[in-house]
Amino acid sequence: MIALLAASSLQTTLVGIAEPWNKLYSDSKLVASIVIFLHLAPLILAGGTAWVADRATLRAARGTPADRARQLVELGRTHKIVVGGLALSFISGVLLFASDVETFFPSPFFWIKLAFVGLLLINGLVMTRTESSLNKGGDDELALWGRLRTLAMTSAVLWLATTLAGVVLSNYA
Repeated sequence: MIALLAASSLQTTLVGIAEPWNKLYSDSKLVASIVIFLHLAPLILAGGTAWVADRATLRAARGTPADRARQLVELGRTHKIVVGGLALSFISGVLLFASDVETFFPSPFFWIKLAFVGLLLINGLVMTRTESSLNKGGDDELALWGRLRTLAMTSAVLWLATTLAGVVLSNYA
């Protein structure tokens, strides 16, 4: 009961803080269009880049040592695009949330989507640490590539799950 009261109080506070943004967003199709574009475009770029990298990682994991070495270099380049896209989508996601706190705050679909984004970030962190270990070399290279392969599959699934959660949120919120 106390948690419910605290959540209700937090929602009321957030609605009050976000009211000026809510009004601007609601009254301007241009502002709404820009924010939605800034949410979707980086997700398409980051998610697409991640999918291509994940697919290449799965292929390289079964390839030669030279294939794996090339893929490690590519993965280092890929993370800048993926992390940048996630960062911009997070910022625009906060703006979308603030545009209608009363709808999004109590929505389980919002929190599910947020959880998937969190899992994507954690998966990416573990992936970059695994890549770093591979770049340093070591005795357990095959085990690290096995982990990287699992992380690539997890990444692909999480990108799809996050997209599905976003679609469900837009239809049920």
